[in-house]
Amino acid sequence: MSESEVVLLAVFGVLLLIGTPFAFAIGISSLAALWVEGIDLVVVPQHLISGISLYTLLSIPCFILAGDLMFTGGLSRKLVNIAMVLLGRRPGGAAIVAVASATAFGAITGSANATTAAIGKATIPEMVRRGYSREFSAALAATYGPIGILIPPSIPMIIWGVVANESITKLFIAGILPGLLIAFGLMAMSYIHAKRHRIPVDKGRFSLGLLLRTLNEGKWALMAPVIILGGIYGGVFTPTEAGAVGVFYGMLVGLLSREIRLGELPGIVLRSMKTSAMILFIVGMSATFSWFMGFNQLPDRLGRMLLSVSDDPIVILLMINVLLLIVGSFMDELAAIIILSGFLIHVGNTIGVDPIHFGIIVVMNIAVGLTHPPLGYTLFTSSAVSGVPVDRMIRPLIPLIAVELVALLIITYVPGLSTFLLKVF
Repeated sequence: MSESEVVLLAVFGVLLLIGTPFAFAIGISSLAALWVEGIDLVVVPQHLISGISLYTLLSIPCFILAGDLMFTGGLSRKLVNIAMVLLGRRPGGAAIVAVASATAFGAITGSANATTAAIGKATIPEMVRRGYSREFSAALAATYGPIGILIPPSIPMIIWGVVANESITKLFIAGILPGLLIAFGLMAMSYIHAKRHRIPVDKGRFSLGLLLRTLNEGKWALMAPVIILGGIYGGVFTPTEAGAVGVFYGMLVGLLSREIRLGELPGIVLRSMKTSAMILFIVGMSATFSWFMGFNQLPDRLGRMLLSVSDDPIVILLMINVLLLIVGSFMDELAAIIILSGFLIHVGNTIGVDPIHFGIIVVMNIAVGLTHPPLGYTLFTSSAVSGVPVDRMIRPLIPLIAVELVALLIITYVPGLSTFLLKVF
């Protein structure tokens, strides 16, 4: 490795270890490497601006704002209420409801953290009330959050579509079945957990009247994913336009239902702007980091090194999974996708993996990595929502992560799971 590459990786690693915010760690390490290489530092603002000046990226702040409006407008709570009526009266009912609600909410927002926070706030207290430990409830919230970036719309899929020059609509379609696979796996584990720990079953009788009343109260929440995803898959609007439609829909429903007051809108917009700015700043800084790696042909060299170990696609995909799981547990998911994209695309093309399927493998790995200690993002989000320290979540987290790892292997080696719906739509 050259001196500048050593500086890039060493400075980046040290800054992460001392707790430097991720975007600044990327930016400072890139500046240090460029200075050592003797490259004009003007490339930093150039790539920062060019990295975020893409029409497709407009969908990110739109989906974030749409999700915030729908959460504040009570749509996530109404989804939970519907799921509770339908699924709550069976073993593991409250936990199954939480996973089902996260899956539905994932079709509204493209964020793992937003899904963990929104659904966790609504379901963790209810699960505890019904006999689940707070530790298990928090661990489940950490693992169902990443369903939000597999069930479309998905912010990481948008980023992968941009850097890999792949159809975002196709990536969205391909993510549906993998997302459902994880959801059903977590539901099954919730059922087993409830049986093993003898969680009491709600003895309340099912009432058609209650169901109809709950469906009526939650009809606008149910319509949100239908409008957003139906519009994309039906060719009515692009994923970027779908984000804007989601914002309008969330604001309209919130105001008309009086869950959101007009005076609250500036605060909601400002909160979403802060989140969007943080994400796009990471994207911009990662673009400089990625450009420097490409300038030094580091992705190609890493790809050749990996391919020198084996030329068997099965082995290569397994090694990529291990690498991405480790990276995903330490690094911001969007930065990981951008920084590693050159290396991943090179390897994927060399071993002949379907590019859409390969994109789902990448996003799936990042999603599972978000639930892993020591720095998995949804772990800390769930901890903040539930009040449970991360170290107390580890034991109940192990079987849930095992389910996700099994699902990851199935998705990796059964490409039809990702590509089947592409033949339908």
